Amino acid sequence: MDHTRLIEGALAVDDRGQVSFVNGFDFQDVKRFYAVSNHRRGFVRAWHAHRREAKYVHVARGSAIVAAVRIDDWDHPSPDLPVERFVLSAARPAVLHIPAGYANGFMSLTDDALLMFFSTATVEESRGDDVRFPARLWDPWQAEER
Repeated sequence: MDHTRLIEGALAVDDRGQVSFVNGFDFQDVKRFYAVSNHRRGFVRAWHAHRREAKYVHVARGSAIVAAVRIDDWDHPSPDLPVERFVLSAARPAVLHIPAGYANGFMSLTDDALLMFFSTATVEESRGDDVRFPARLWDPWQAEER
């Protein structure tokens, strides 16, 4: 798959409590996972890209803006590339697939935001495929007033 995809889940609530799930996500290609949180809301971690590694992102607690950009030129990407922007929340379970060839980043919308990243590469594979760009090269981080 060469485009981002949101895999939606749900919550089941009864007299015992609740269960959050994303049954449409399988771990077939996942080799590792890690959790990321920021010290405060409004903090941006971006842009992290891979030519060969894909990622899946799940917000386990709180909420965050998660964004992805398909890279056109690995040495000098265009600042005018379209940014795909997703507001993810633990209150609405989902997993966002970010394919290889994309840069990704996120901004915490809540102080307690906790994001789980599932990677298709080992740490060793990822080290040779790690590309970083400035956090404001693309800037989808502002909340849109309505």
